[in-house]
Amino acid sequence: MKREKTRDQVVTFVQAVAAHQDWRFNPDREFLDFVLDGLHTNFNRYGYFLCPCRESWGDREKDRDVICPCAYAGEDLEEYGNCYCGLFVSKEHLNAGKDTGSIPERRREEKIP
Repeated sequence: MKREKTRDQVVTFVQAVAAHQDWRFNPDREFLDFVLDGLHTNFNRYGYFLCPCRESWGDREKDRDVICPCAYAGEDLEEYGNCYCGLFVSKEHLNAGKDTGSIPERRREEKIP
């Protein structure tokens, strides 16, 4: 039987991740809602929190590096101030009033479907 999550459960999950990592959310509410909707859709489609900004193999093991928070998020926040999809931002980035923006993909090409 396939497990599904409500959107509120997705929000609770990302809030817990942010609190645990001491990260903040993208202040652009419309963009934040878009990413949260993508996480919600992906969880209900695949059964795991696949980053909505990346392609999927549809296989949890192959997608393991891009399950939210992805394996690259910590480095991305340290170097660029936000993660690849822009869901999470560092408190320093947010406090400085910097915009989130596109950053380079760290996922190696052989990991991309």
